[in-house]
Amino acid sequence: MNILYYDCFSGISGDMNMAAMIDLGVDPHYLKAELDKLDLGAEFELKVSTCACSGIKGTQVHVCQDGKKYHDHDHAAEPSCEHAGHAEHHPAHDHAVASAARHEHHHAQLRNLAAIEAIIMSSDLKPEVKQTSLRIFDLIAKAEAKVHGKPVGEVHFHEVGATDSIVDIVGAAICFHALRVDAVWASAIELGSGLVQCAHGLMPVPAPATAEIVHGLPTTRGGTDHEATTPTGAAIIAALTSRFTSTPAMSTSKTGYGIGHRQSSRPNMLRVFLASDDCPAHM
Repeated sequence: MNILYYDCFSGISGDMNMAAMIDLGVDPHYLKAELDKLDLGAEFELKVSTCACSGIKGTQVHVCQDGKKYHDHDHAAEPSCEHAGHAEHHPAHDHAVASAARHEHHHAQLRNLAAIEAIIMSSDLKPEVKQTSLRIFDLIAKAEAKVHGKPVGEVHFHEVGATDSIVDIVGAAICFHALRVDAVWASAIELGSGLVQCAHGLMPVPAPATAEIVHGLPTTRGGTDHEATTPTGAAIIAALTSRFTSTPAMSTSKTGYGIGHRQSSRPNMLRVFLASDDCPAHM
């Protein structure tokens, strides 16, 4: 069985996930071409660069709109990596939904879950990519509805969905299916600590939507001094993972590193592996 294993020792965000998938081998040009199938106008660039964090080479992703870089952590510090290569520029499309990744409204059009479903289902993406994307969005929508005390259909995504979020979420689905793995395993998810700036003010980490999404999942806290896992990152892990274990018995074949956008005492990266559960016997 082929496995994608997430080592979330420093949390997970949407852009770190996409960067890790590219570092693991997903072609960024293929990713851009698939995102183009949403056909919603060329209003952002997906910038992919090779950089280093704590001496480890990996990949970093920026979603740029109007020349500005937006990350899954909108309140993050300056990028924490030393660039080891030149950025690749991949024009893609604005998907006009408000960001699950970001915790404040960047003047994007507000949309409810039905509007997001219409955008995705009317595209030419593969059926399995559509269903995975909607499953991730549905987790966030239900979490936001619970937090705000509203029916899911009445939730407008001021915290879930501008352009960068649909890139992160649909991009996650595209990358997952491109890898053609049989199962996703993950370690416990580091949530971080401190306070995070949400649309309605400062809140303790994890952010309210993240706290709802990770119910029932193994998590750790206090490993970083910032928000380590965002609602988007939590929803990606919750939607894809079939087994949580910090001691997997597997034979790895490739490692990928997705570099985050803030400085931290703990390396700010998501580490992922391609592996098999067919472990060779030791002689």
